[in-house]
Amino acid sequence: MTELAEFRADTRAWLAANCPPGARGPGPVSTGGNQVSITDRDTLVWLERMIEKGWTAPNWPKEYGGGGLTKEEFVILIDEMQRIRARPALAGFGTSMIGPTILEFGTEQQKRTHIPRITRAEVSWCQGYSEPGAGSDLASLSTRAEVRGDHFVINGQKTWTSGAQSADWMFILVRTDPDAPKHLGISFLLLPMDQPGVTVKPIRLISGHSPFNSTFFDDAIAAKEDLIGELNNGWTVGKRLLQHERSGMEALVMGGAGGSEEDGLPDEARRCLGEDGGRIADPTWRSTVATHEMNRHAFRLTQQRTVEESDGGTPGPATSIFKLYGSELQQQFYDLTTRMRGTRGFCDDTQTATGDERETIRRWLHFRAGTIYSGSNEIQRNIIAKRVLGLPD
Repeated sequence: MTELAEFRADTRAWLAANCPPGARGPGPVSTGGNQVSITDRDTLVWLERMIEKGWTAPNWPKEYGGGGLTKEEFVILIDEMQRIRARPALAGFGTSMIGPTILEFGTEQQKRTHIPRITRAEVSWCQGYSEPGAGSDLASLSTRAEVRGDHFVINGQKTWTSGAQSADWMFILVRTDPDAPKHLGISFLLLPMDQPGVTVKPIRLISGHSPFNSTFFDDAIAAKEDLIGELNNGWTVGKRLLQHERSGMEALVMGGAGGSEEDGLPDEARRCLGEDGGRIADPTWRSTVATHEMNRHAFRLTQQRTVEESDGGTPGPATSIFKLYGSELQQQFYDLTTRMRGTRGFCDDTQTATGDERETIRRWLHFRAGTIYSGSNEIQRNIIAKRVLGLPD
């Protein structure tokens, strides 16, 4: 037996013995911190066991609380978790965005301070990027940070700050040199949220949920030692973090087993449209659903192949392909689901609609924004054209 075959056998046995039934398939996933409580016992047991194993961040170095897996071992773990529909024990901005960024750009002290707390699910994070006047043109940001002694004093506003209402820390882009060209003079800071200078106000969405916020800074404080990278060179750090966000690595780890509704599309189609010998009865719908399923599987395999061809970490500008295609694929799924349900597809009457129907329409509304947030798909096409295909301006 080769070393990788032995690792697969050991991993399969460990998952079978340690992943509780309630941590398989759709369900809650911890995002770290203590402000959003998870009461499901199996989810908590799973989190504790994965922390002890180091697999809340499987491919991060062991000295910071990660699993220290090679890229080949990481791919095997993903495969084995998907095989039993195991959810990740920990997800969110900590593992998918700021953790990899600190590992790449942070000092040794910053790594030892922040990374173990992320892997142990002790803190939750939010992102301070977009502003009312700086969305897709993020380099136009105007939130200011001035150096005063051993800290920065921050004033301004960020918007669309997901999870800010429950976050312990924010990673934030601020302007530290207002006289420099707009892509320069920007710095990347880590900011504690529990302080008088930070005010969070929710933004209500058409889906009825409010995961987003406007966040205001009035002489908020960030320590000098929480500057990531060089002063006035935060644009480089900030762009790399966006590649971590757009890579879809977290979705890949979750797989279809992590709670994605898309795995049930053929069953939903048969339920809504009827069956013909176990197949979707309507041939046009059968072809449409089959095409979507092939595209979805091809997308996931492409993500996995990219991980295998990289060092097991986040690839570069190619991540824009994942953001572009993945967001459109999500929208297609909910379009198909609502259409096949006919008149009940957009039913939100609490007296007649089932919980599943109401949740689907909320998600349909939510993912209308999927091609806008994390960098609009128009921006992603520009990045792909310039950085991936090498086309002229």
